[in-house]
Amino acid sequence: TVWTQQILSLIYFEGHRNSTENIETMDRAPFFEYNMCNLDFEKMPSPRIFASHLPYYLVPGGLKNQKAKILYIYRNPKDILTSYFYFSNLMVVFQATDSIGNFMERFLDGEVMGSRWFDHIRGWYEHRHDFNILFMSYEDLKMDLRSSALKICNFLGKKLSEEDVDVVVRQATFQNMRSDPANYDNIIKKEIGTRNDEGNILRKGTIGDWKHHLTVEQNERFDKIFQENMKNISLKFTWDINEEQ
Repeated sequence: TVWTQQILSLIYFEGHRNSTENIETMDRAPFFEYNMCNLDFEKMPSPRIFASHLPYYLVPGGLKNQKAKILYIYRNPKDILTSYFYFSNLMVVFQATDSIGNFMERFLDGEVMGSRWFDHIRGWYEHRHDFNILFMSYEDLKMDLRSSALKICNFLGKKLSEEDVDVVVRQATFQNMRSDPANYDNIIKKEIGTRNDEGNILRKGTIGDWKHHLTVEQNERFDKIFQENMKNISLKFTWDINEEQ
């Protein structure tokens, strides 16, 4: 979500690409459901960009008129689990968990913010024909950011020069985004607060980090639940940089 906020801001706003405007990314692409910066959404200039973690049944009904375009970024859920474990232990507003095994049980049961991941992605996918929506995987963005940026531009009907695309790709790399003082990491730490100053919300941004955290037994249990819940979903999932499923 954070990465997509940055990519869309770079695509849509020239002042963001060339750093002539000092506007935080959270103000460029605020969350529907949080509005931490108390923005007046109706006064935001068109095109308006929003981020959201909402399930399909809670989003504004006007999105079903298909005038708005929805970009749904999904990621392999084992890496989501790993990232979420560290995120929850960092942020003061979340319940800390002593082990990733215990957190996995909460994650699988939907006892986390955003509820159950399987229900979220299945809900959006099974109702995709109600919306003007494009599904893209985090892993595709990671492995070929330029092609992914062009695909996003095509979906949005936004034409950029080759030079502008180069700038988008360069500034949207994980390391450059992480070092941007206007990024989400610094804003969230300031607005919400963390348990320590050492941790980063934008932690690794890698593919397959779950392999360093889940035991064989935990992985097999996760696979079984994944297969049960996702057997009718035709989205491609990449579990590691060198293997696909």
